Amino acid sequence: MKLGIYLETSVIGAYLDNEDVLRRDLTIRWMEHELLEYEAFTSILVQRELERLDEPHRSSYLNLIKFIPRLELTDEAAILADGYISRGIFHRRFMADALHVALASFHKVDYLVTWNFGHIANVRKQARIKMFNAAAGFFSPTIVTPEFLVHG
Repeated sequence: MKLGIYLETSVIGAYLDNEDVLRRDLTIRWMEHELLEYEAFTSILVQRELERLDEPHRSSYLNLIKFIPRLELTDEAAILADGYISRGIFHRRFMADALHVALASFHKVDYLVTWNFGHIANVRKQARIKMFNAAAGFFSPTIVTPEFLVHG
């Protein structure tokens, strides 16, 4: 059985990011050579964030996720995200980031894959998420960047 991964918006965005060539190239290489090793998911949240981007990239980004199954945005995931906000794990203006984590947690996805170091892939934040999820009875995904999921 394949491990599950949730692809947060920043990973999809890095695929065409000409401003950070190293991150773009690593993301392309990872998605083309490693992604099939996992059961990948996105969400309607990822889709909506990508839909807000300008062309010519918007269509290309949406094509990247077209065939990737989406996790359902449930009431429980929304409540969990609210819990992250009320406990100060995420600031209210970063509700989308809280929802990404809550979706991966609620659906028990093994890895949340992100390039968002400021609000998600952050060791202190991950520790707080794990403590909160454990107390609330939720699974905690391992939060990683793509390079941590390369098979050796």
